[in-house]
Amino acid sequence: MSRSTISFLRRGQRIDISNADPRMTLLEWIRLSERSTGTKEGCAEGDCGACTVVLARERHGRLVYEPVNACILLLGQADGAEVITIEDLETSKGLHTIQNAMVERHGSQCGYCTPGIVMSLFALSHAQNEKIDRDVVNDALAGNLCRCTGYKPIVEAALDRCVNPTPDHFDARESATLAELANFKAGEDVFVGNDDAFFAAPGSEVSLAFLLKGHPDATLVAGATDIGLLITKGLQDLKKIIWLGRIRSLATIEETETSLTIGASITHQQVLPRLAVIDPDIAELGRRFGSTQVRMSGTVVGNIANGSPIGDWPPVFIALGATLELREGFSSRKLPLEEFFIAYRKQNREPQEYLRRITIQKPGPDNHIRVFKVTKRRDGDISALMGAFNITVKGDLVSEARIAFGGMAGIPKRAHHAERAITGASIKDIATWRAGAEAIERDFEPLSDHRASAEYRMRVTRNLVIKALAEIAGVPSTTTRIFAHRETSHAAE
Repeated sequence: MSRSTISFLRRGQRIDISNADPRMTLLEWIRLSERSTGTKEGCAEGDCGACTVVLARERHGRLVYEPVNACILLLGQADGAEVITIEDLETSKGLHTIQNAMVERHGSQCGYCTPGIVMSLFALSHAQNEKIDRDVVNDALAGNLCRCTGYKPIVEAALDRCVNPTPDHFDARESATLAELANFKAGEDVFVGNDDAFFAAPGSEVSLAFLLKGHPDATLVAGATDIGLLITKGLQDLKKIIWLGRIRSLATIEETETSLTIGASITHQQVLPRLAVIDPDIAELGRRFGSTQVRMSGTVVGNIANGSPIGDWPPVFIALGATLELREGFSSRKLPLEEFFIAYRKQNREPQEYLRRITIQKPGPDNHIRVFKVTKRRDGDISALMGAFNITVKGDLVSEARIAFGGMAGIPKRAHHAERAITGASIKDIATWRAGAEAIERDFEPLSDHRASAEYRMRVTRNLVIKALAEIAGVPSTTTRIFAHRETSHAAE
């Protein structure tokens, strides 16, 4: 089965688009084609949130409302969803309860960012199985920048309406929406364009294999939080785009007592609850990974596949001994994650290969995890450097060490010299901490850029080695942490 249209719901009506440029963003279609101009463009890179809209999708028999950055989301990625914009919230009976709360609390000042803020809070009001409090509201708004500094009344408006939300007209027609979304058949291939320029969304890995064989030069897209920037900021003319979002076999999470396997199209938001229970540091890293909009769209495997030296997950997963499964056609191979990165933006991957999934090894009761993300601001910032430690301690001795850093070289990689320096030594001996810090200077030759100087990076890295080992040894350091880290037992997991 196949169709030659990008299809989605708007206000209960099916929209079929057969002639879209493969690079067209959802925001461009909303503003320029539909002429719904309430949604704004601010940064055009997924940071400010002025372009926030909501996609409603069926997941496990229920509608899930996901806020996304329409400025970097490709139009084709809305396929199979209901697209909801600020214009859709008001009814003949008046404003939506979220909009009313913003009015009552004086939550809008200049108003430019307000539509995106309202859409983020609208999605939050429809969040399932989540207890809403001030911290949750602040996290939901971390991807919406208000330059008028009007956050206090906005947060109060959210607490008024999101803690105990009242059903709205979207709830009233949920059954009808689910029935309409069911018409976008799973397994159906989507191909819009021709062999020279197209947007394709294969419905199976078999179809994906044939597409890649015929078009090895095509760009693979999962969440587009990176590819979208190549279009909006890099102005790259990507003529062939293959989106993985319709392939059910890539949207799986498999978990055992010892491992967690994440499919290529699983988003950060979908897997974060399972990653969070591994360790508190990983939970906090996930919370600080971009914004809610970015986590709703971006994928864990995509964060690896783009090969960025400052991606947040690769150092963590390298420290956890992760392996990748790569597939070409109908053949697969497995590869330790640390061997995937060869040089800056160069990976151990053939033109027709794609990353199918990643398997992470859960730490055991003797493993101690520490993760440190160093940025200029707390939320929504790219790492200046990223350090991950997986230290196995038996008695007082370090029996094994896996230490990985991002932002310290052209690729994320292990600190083998530092690992060897502390293995076999006492975790409680200050000399062990110093030996690790000194040895790590032989592992990296950092560069200077606009995020940090080479000298700063090396000094912080040395300090993080000492900090991690000191914490594991039992030295409290809550005064230099965003939250108090407490050791957790993994024996029951």
